Amino acid sequence: MGFSDQWGVTTTAFQYVRQSTNWNSPVTDVTSNDLRCNVGATTASTANVTAGSTVGFASDQAIFHPGVLNVYMSKAPSTAASYDGSGKWFKIYQISAVTNGGTSITWPTDNLATVTFKIPASTPNGQYLLRIEHIALHSASSSGGAQFYIACAQINLTGGGNGSPSPLVSIPGVYAATDPGILINIYWPIPTSYQQPGPTVWTG
Repeated sequence: MGFSDQWGVTTTAFQYVRQSTNWNSPVTDVTSNDLRCNVGATTASTANVTAGSTVGFASDQAIFHPGVLNVYMSKAPSTAASYDGSGKWFKIYQISAVTNGGTSITWPTDNLATVTFKIPASTPNGQYLLRIEHIALHSASSSGGAQFYIACAQINLTGGGNGSPSPLVSIPGVYAATDPGILINIYWPIPTSYQQPGPTVWTG
């Protein structure tokens, strides 16, 4: 997993993204601490990022499971490298499903290999974990069937402001296995609407 920096350059894989030990396997237990940054994620280098800039994640494999995407940030008490993600998180970006009342449901994340988004300009300076997740829903009709594909980058944010990110959530804790956007049959009957898991997006 590479990090797409604010100049649009994709860095070396796992230079700024913590490398997990489960390769391309998902996390399925929403109560596990592995939901933060994936299984066995090790410390990476920390990228310098300017608030208000556009960054992202680049995978060596495009998304092929139907599902939705969220991006969260959590400010480290000291350095991102030493932070385990046990503090509070806020959401800065999401890609949801598209529904039309029950005729069809489509997934804008399909075939994406790179996802980019803006860091809110008023985000306070400091070091953060920047977390992306794709929630694959092809087997989500039973509890524990949703699959969370997760990565965390380490960033040092400068040029920020005095914003107050909200809502603040804990990971784990942000999701329940029975949340309507996590426990769902996406095939039949075709959902008439879709409720994105997690809090609302903070735009700064």
